[in-house]
Amino acid sequence: MYLYVRYNKLFKVKLLSIPKDKYDDYRLKVIFKGYKWDPQFFDNNTISKHVLLISARENTELEEYTEKLGRETIKAEQVLNANLNLTDILYLPGQIRKELPQMNNYEADNHVRLMRFDFHPVTDGSWVISEVNSDVPGGFAEASLMPEYASGLFGEKHYKYKNFGKSLAEAIAEKVKPGGKIMLVHCTSFSDDRQVMQFLGDKLEGMGLQVIYAAGDHLTFKDNKAISILDKMQGEVAFISRFTPLEWLIGMKPKRWQGYFNTITPSCNHPIAIFAQTKRFPLVWDKLEKYGLLLSTWRKLLPETIEVKDAKNREGFIFKPACGRVGEGISIKAACRENEYETIIKDVKRHPKKYVAQKMFNSLPLCTEEGESYHVCLGSYFVNNKAAGYYARISKKNRIDSWASDIPVLIEEDTN
Repeated sequence: MYLYVRYNKLFKVKLLSIPKDKYDDYRLKVIFKGYKWDPQFFDNNTISKHVLLISARENTELEEYTEKLGRETIKAEQVLNANLNLTDILYLPGQIRKELPQMNNYEADNHVRLMRFDFHPVTDGSWVISEVNSDVPGGFAEASLMPEYASGLFGEKHYKYKNFGKSLAEAIAEKVKPGGKIMLVHCTSFSDDRQVMQFLGDKLEGMGLQVIYAAGDHLTFKDNKAISILDKMQGEVAFISRFTPLEWLIGMKPKRWQGYFNTITPSCNHPIAIFAQTKRFPLVWDKLEKYGLLLSTWRKLLPETIEVKDAKNREGFIFKPACGRVGEGISIKAACRENEYETIIKDVKRHPKKYVAQKMFNSLPLCTEEGESYHVCLGSYFVNNKAAGYYARISKKNRIDSWASDIPVLIEEDTN
């Protein structure tokens, strides 16, 4: 409790408990109307009984950080794409490295650039980021409908929220010509992938746009254009929205996806997103800055990140897999389960280039009205140069992984 009182002077962010008599109806609404088809992870309920409330000032601060980080990332991608010799240190999968030279016709303005930066409040009263979800960030419905449903649960007290889905759908619609078909590429056998694409597809169809739900092998490329080969839906595609990670996609047996790297068909996200997706991205910063690129916001907010070998005999570093997702495989010993920590350390020793060492930050646990404490990961979306809303998760442990709960983000009115 001392931490909460001490640091609440610096942070206004807090957890509000959803009234007990309203939670069950709220949860059912989130599941059946809010596209939350995976409301549990094993026996763990992943729909939080709380909301995350941030102040108007914190919202402004986070949006400013998000937009600066996004713009720095886009500039870095363009430098890397023009100087592929700099990318060796990223240690990208071989199949992807082989295709990178094909991206010689990339034009950022032709595509939708979506990222999500994961912010954490820390005990010195500042924000840090743990990573950017650069390639295929998720949480679309959770960032759009959960706050909408939660905003009216507190009697006469109403809070603002950001509608991420609206921002993304509008950005995509701007890139699609009348009559054009949008292909939503995802792993069709996974319900947690389909719920993301179904939410987006319904949003786009509600705007009068045509949508095709498809797996990666339903698409080919001809004359640098994307072509659907799905039964009864064959023909040119006007836009690709991808929710299959690039390293999975490029690993498919059919070679036709090689055309994706130099297609002129606009997409969200273009393969260029893989540069920042790898956790080894900070290792190339020094070289990028020799090209006149400033990464001051990244350097301010991301904890020190170094090669595994350089962390030897240095205290306070954890290991993160370069291609890790959803917080898995991170060596925070207190947050690991059973023999997980020992397994991670063994793999780090065998494959050090597949990991980075990062200075561990002191996550600030937030206390609920009932006296429970949770660690917070506040994901802030970036869509085409603008901050576009939030997707947050909370956990009793200081590693936010698949066991964490999804929590809506609400914003207090400005009282100044």
